Amino acid sequence: MSDQDVPAARGNVFPYQDRISVVTTEAPFHWLVAGWRDYTRAGMVSVGYGVLFAVAGLVLTVGLYFAGLEYLIAPLAAGFLLVGPSLTVGLYAISRDLAEGRTPALGSALSAWRANPIPLLAFGLGQVLFLIIWMRLAVVIFAVSFPHQNVDLQSIVNTALFTAEGNVFLLIGTVVGAVLATIAFAVGAFSLPLMLDRRVGIIEAVVTSVVATFLNFRVMALWAALIVLFTVAGLATAYIGLAITLPLVGHASWHAYRTVIRPPA
Repeated sequence: MSDQDVPAARGNVFPYQDRISVVTTEAPFHWLVAGWRDYTRAGMVSVGYGVLFAVAGLVLTVGLYFAGLEYLIAPLAAGFLLVGPSLTVGLYAISRDLAEGRTPALGSALSAWRANPIPLLAFGLGQVLFLIIWMRLAVVIFAVSFPHQNVDLQSIVNTALFTAEGNVFLLIGTVVGAVLATIAFAVGAFSLPLMLDRRVGIIEAVVTSVVATFLNFRVMALWAALIVLFTVAGLATAYIGLAITLPLVGHASWHAYRTVIRPPA
């Protein structure tokens, strides 16, 4: 399925709806195939990009462990899903270069934000703030649920999994995390590649992304589930797998953008 094969959404009930296509639930799998093709074509550029962020995640996790903040490791891993889109801007640039016949380079990918610096940096700062809010909420939920609990990792795991209070803690954390993740996903699904590709403002990009996600709700729910699956697989390998899964999802997300957001007339 090519970008041109997707029909445009009918009507103009929502802002920017005329630039949005409605796709089928088969689309995410086409995006993954296209993303894998870009990953293999880019070679060590994509691998190197993924390794940089995998190492950063591993260093942060080890730092929290040795700082005695083990209870923040799980929120950090979950928060990775919230800020993940901001980390993939360079991968969008790599896919765009491949599509336009240019040879991608790691330096160009890491400096891709320069294409539209103010909106892209503002969005990145917004996602960092979102991550900080999530981390603070996680601390509050933990403190309220276990006011007298030791903070060593084994005690946290045992209490969370095998006590009634722990099950409530997991339920509350899951619900709060799911709400924040849904907001972050709808806002970031298409806004970053749109700001990179067309250099539009942050408000226009965010509104377009939210509307496109809503109009393709079932497809985007499936796409979000696939992103979570690949990201968790990467995290479960002590971040090492992110060297593959992060670039794959990033490249695939570029093709999602190219499929759902119609090119200018």
